[in-house]
Amino acid sequence: MIEDKDLVNAIIEGIQERKGKSIIHVDMSEIEDATTRGFVICSGSSTMQVSAIADSVRDYLFEHINVKPYNYDGYRNSQWIVLDYGTIYVHIFLPEFRELYNLEALWSDAVIREIPDLD
Repeated sequence: MIEDKDLVNAIIEGIQERKGKSIIHVDMSEIEDATTRGFVICSGSSTMQVSAIADSVRDYLFEHINVKPYNYDGYRNSQWIVLDYGTIYVHIFLPEFRELYNLEALWSDAVIREIPDLD
């Protein structure tokens, strides 16, 4: 079984392969009533980049740790794509939709770790 930290690190690497920006890891493992152990959230600059980041995460996790998402949604308009890896959800947003839904503030009682952009 894959550890959450290994899953999160692979997700981050998959995001960085397609130059996803403003990556954060929302660690909810200490929140008793949380329905998941965490989120990884990032932004893409266009609908094309949002879908490319989602594809990259899916491909990267399958190739490197042999894990597929349980489910995914949002490819139709690619403004917000979510990938469900069971204990960790990946949210890939266009900036305006990320600001609108503001998941970081919704889960502000979680431990939030910002990942520096590569460039």
